[in-house]
Amino acid sequence: MGKRTVIIIKESLNELNVLYKQTKEHKAKKKIKSLILTKGQKFKTRLELAKHLGVDIKTLYVWTKQYKDSGIEFMIKSTSGGRHNCKVSDTLRASLDKKLNNSTAPLQGYTHAVEWVKEKHGTEINYHTLRSFMITNFGTKLKQPRKSHYKKDEEAFEVFKKTSRTSKEHHTPKSG
Repeated sequence: MGKRTVIIIKESLNELNVLYKQTKEHKAKKKIKSLILTKGQKFKTRLELAKHLGVDIKTLYVWTKQYKDSGIEFMIKSTSGGRHNCKVSDTLRASLDKKLNNSTAPLQGYTHAVEWVKEKHGTEINYHTLRSFMITNFGTKLKQPRKSHYKKDEEAFEVFKKTSRTSKEHHTPKSG
């Protein structure tokens, strides 16, 4: 059996219970609940506590480590993302839509899209931000092959088809 980790929780059970009742956010409530259950020694192992809370054991370890480093303030504040202001303007969105539907000079990938936005619009957008925006709004996919090359010369292809031999001409049996 492994070595038991002793977690020292500075706040009393009453303080934690009051804080739990005052907190409205679900994730913060879970963090505080983990402290309450740890302080009250309701579970023998951290794994049992994690299962009871419905979180992964690694998440519980991260919460515990951050509590040791930052105190109760970490447990109260929200660390998850929130409502982000969209960095893509309506003008840029329309321009991206036009560029994505341009068959003569399409974007070659998300990195090319970032460079194109910087060059044409003078706006620096994070790769992941632009990628997720394009996937969400335009349904783009990473490394989706095209049916044919956009620079392909249709007339040259027709000439090639007419002048090349077909496989049937090569393999016709000789009658004799």
